[in-house]
Amino acid sequence: MVSKPFTVDLNKPIVFQVGHLGEAYEKWVHQPIVTKDGPRFFANDFCELLTRTKWWVIPLVWLPVVCWLVCISTQRGLTPTEAALAVVGGIFIWTLLEYCLHRFLFHIKTTSYWLRNFFQGKHLSLSTSWLPSQAPFGWATPCFSPSCYSYSVCAAPALFGGGLLGYVTYDCTHYYLHHGKPSKGYGQILKRYDLNHHFKVQNKGFGITSSIWDHVFGTFPATQVSHISR
Repeated sequence: MVSKPFTVDLNKPIVFQVGHLGEAYEKWVHQPIVTKDGPRFFANDFCELLTRTKWWVIPLVWLPVVCWLVCISTQRGLTPTEAALAVVGGIFIWTLLEYCLHRFLFHIKTTSYWLRNFFQGKHLSLSTSWLPSQAPFGWATPCFSPSCYSYSVCAAPALFGGGLLGYVTYDCTHYYLHHGKPSKGYGQILKRYDLNHHFKVQNKGFGITSSIWDHVFGTFPATQVSHISR
């Protein structure tokens, strides 16, 4: 008997399913899945709640932290100009971190059942009503909070604040690219760039808020989608 290939049942929580896809994983994770509310990730209600984030929660929570980090820097003797330059430097560092995380972590090639389950949600492209296209607030908070405290005490707070501002910009931009309808300008360029990465050339175009590092590291796509279909 020939066994049928494993398929993901979208009527059930998808975490712990995708690890069974085997070689079909890479193809499945880049397929658009159009549903009204998006698939459920976890059977546990609390874990599922942590994956759902309204777009405005991210800036509402983290922008005051950015301001706090900048204020700490000025209290320690940085001039406003120096603090502003530190913030710009932090944003620049974030763009590199964004690129590296996207390219080397979220596109990790693995045969591990657990790693596939852990990273599978990052590239799901769902309907415009789906919320978790951002880094889930429930998971990001435990990661960022200790770092904020550490940088405020013993490092360069404004620099970290700039990196945190870069993260907020990335999160809101990525949400807008998936759920908004930019018709012209830079937003349209970024959306076309993102769609090209998701549905045409998955090993190119890893930048979300900027393509600068794709140019630097030779991953800028030679061709891109010619129109926006979503």
